[in-house]
Amino acid sequence: MNKDIFLSNSLGNKKEKFVPINQNKIGMYVCGPTAYDDPHIGNARPLVVFDILFKVLKCKFGDKSVTYVRNITDIDDKIIQSSNEKNISTEELTKKIINNFHDDCAYLYCENPTFEPKATENISLMIKMINQLLQNGYAYSNNLHVYFEVKKYKDYGKLSNKNLEELIAGSRVEVSENKKNPEDFVLWKPSKDKEPYWESPWGKGRPGWHLECSVMSKKYLGDKFDIHGGGRDLIFPHHENEIAQSRCANENEVFVNYWVHNGFITMSNEKMAKSQGNILKINNFKKQINGQVLRLALMSTHYKQPLDWSENLTNQCQNTLNKWYESYIELKKQVLIPNEYLNPLYDDLNTPGYIANLHKLFEKSQKGDLKDKEIFISACNFVGLLKDTKNKWVEFKKSKSTISEHEILEKIDERNKARDKKNYKLADKIRNELLDKGVLIEDKDGKTFWKLK
Repeated sequence: MNKDIFLSNSLGNKKEKFVPINQNKIGMYVCGPTAYDDPHIGNARPLVVFDILFKVLKCKFGDKSVTYVRNITDIDDKIIQSSNEKNISTEELTKKIINNFHDDCAYLYCENPTFEPKATENISLMIKMINQLLQNGYAYSNNLHVYFEVKKYKDYGKLSNKNLEELIAGSRVEVSENKKNPEDFVLWKPSKDKEPYWESPWGKGRPGWHLECSVMSKKYLGDKFDIHGGGRDLIFPHHENEIAQSRCANENEVFVNYWVHNGFITMSNEKMAKSQGNILKINNFKKQINGQVLRLALMSTHYKQPLDWSENLTNQCQNTLNKWYESYIELKKQVLIPNEYLNPLYDDLNTPGYIANLHKLFEKSQKGDLKDKEIFISACNFVGLLKDTKNKWVEFKKSKSTISEHEILEKIDERNKARDKKNYKLADKIRNELLDKGVLIEDKDGKTFWKLK
């Protein structure tokens, strides 16, 4: 594969050719979930985006040349608050949420990352990095807290392309009498009574959230690596703080070469957020929709752009997959996908362009030979689509249908009788009732055929 990969780099805000530090040892770190609540559809977008990037990198450089690390935050203020509200331990809460998260990943047909470290498994390394920052003069301790002193790091704000004053004015700065400056952020904080804690040189406490990713990325990918990903909401302060900590602790000029951020999911063009009351949890979709439908919907807009979520979008994707499954065959092995079809993915993960190519391949598979079908199925499989057999796809639709086959046949018989009596108004009403329940009917050669949409 000679095609170059291009990625939009948030550091500098431009599309750049991807040149790995070592093409035999490519590192990608993506911020994973904070295990305080079940993932929502907004959380699903980076799961699918970076799953596809993982596949593209492996296609270009080889399966064994790419290391994908996605962390899990299992200690955090939100986790403690949620566990208190539910009156369960943080361990019980995080175990449940992590299990649900893994179920959601499987539902969305995402591959497992190479490593999935948890914050609580790496506390000793976090204490070690804090000590290094204190030793290097970039941090200070006060009243059982340790803070990073932002003014000591001259490049702060380069990722978000703002100066320090702008960043402070536009963000929620935690006010504390323990800080030297309002913009300083916490590296270690004391735990209150009955809260989880770890022993440290500064007393019983826990690490700051930003520190966790700096430590876990270093553990698996080293002081400097290729790609760091996440939602664009993480650019500031999370990723800005990661850069500051990591560069100052490791004393290097570069932490990450390419920062890749996906856009928000909106509903009626409003950002999906708890404060808006428009959160859709992934788990809610499982009752009615195959995960491949959500996956295709999440691919339908370029990852950098906002994606406006709607029932119309999922219906369109459902119909597309219904159509594509008409060409389904079981492959004995994946076949080579011609470069001309893969090219959009190499150009900054242009998934809408790739989907357009899948439509072309589908049309070709309908008219062509077995080889054309094999290429089409392989091209779909490459991005996590058509992963179920056709029978499994159909059975899933049947299992989620709100109407039985017996009821469908009764309705069709009722409609046929109405048509015989030229009562077309009633016949159309019955057709629409079936359509509302996900049943498509077609009249052909004097007979009526039906299928689930």
